[in-house]
Amino acid sequence: MANMPIDEIVIAPGGIEQNYWHELWRYRELFQVLAWRDVAIRYKQTVIGVAWAVVRPLLTMVVFTLVFGRLAKLPSDGGAPYAVMVFAGVLPWTFFSTALADASNSLVANANLIGKTYFPRLIVPAAAILASAVDFVIGLAILAAILVWFGVVPGWQIVFLPAVLIATFLASFGPGLWITAVNVRYRDFRYVVPFLIQLGLYVSPVGFSSGIVPATWRLVYSLNPMVGIIDSFRWCILGERSPLYWPGLGLGAASIAVMLWLGLRQFRKLEKGFADLL
Repeated sequence: MANMPIDEIVIAPGGIEQNYWHELWRYRELFQVLAWRDVAIRYKQTVIGVAWAVVRPLLTMVVFTLVFGRLAKLPSDGGAPYAVMVFAGVLPWTFFSTALADASNSLVANANLIGKTYFPRLIVPAAAILASAVDFVIGLAILAAILVWFGVVPGWQIVFLPAVLIATFLASFGPGLWITAVNVRYRDFRYVVPFLIQLGLYVSPVGFSSGIVPATWRLVYSLNPMVGIIDSFRWCILGERSPLYWPGLGLGAASIAVMLWLGLRQFRKLEKGFADLL
């Protein structure tokens, strides 16, 4: 009896935070299951799900090309076909808006799961955003067809496309965490999200080039993180015909980092009460 080992419980400052991030890794399989489930629900035994992923960006491209390119006669980037420039803006915006909408309602949609078992709740909105990336992949196939149609060949900048995709994920993740945490407590907040997304569509350079923004305002305009993301995506596709505005790109990256920090902070602050509120 005297030689039996004695278990010790050590309580250290910051242990909860350290264990939390370790728990996220432990529950990585649940993350995969939830992401795959969201994809299956969206596309399994449905035609409109896949069709909508194709029709929505194409219709947006056509409308913006007619309105901004033909009627308003706004210039394209470096003489590139206006439809190509627009679609290169529509694609990251569609991923961002879909991911933000799905993440914002993810906790409420999984109320039964959250109330029955423990796991890091951060997995739920992250899985919802990852599932939204499927539409982005479909959109890339459409973009490839459009590039072939217009005879546009991307340059070496195309290798940075995965980095732009990661930046888009983070840009939607931060606000998505903040909104979904608030949405658990105030359910009517979900009605504000579509309005914010619609407003963001028109204040972001989706249907036009950010180069038309006056130089005195362009840095301030870059506070919108989607400006840098859309400009970067176009640079990856069009190369030097769509040059990057480096000061704005840095400011946009800082905006993404700040919103991500605020989203994580708000989410972790309210996370303990999710099971009681749902």
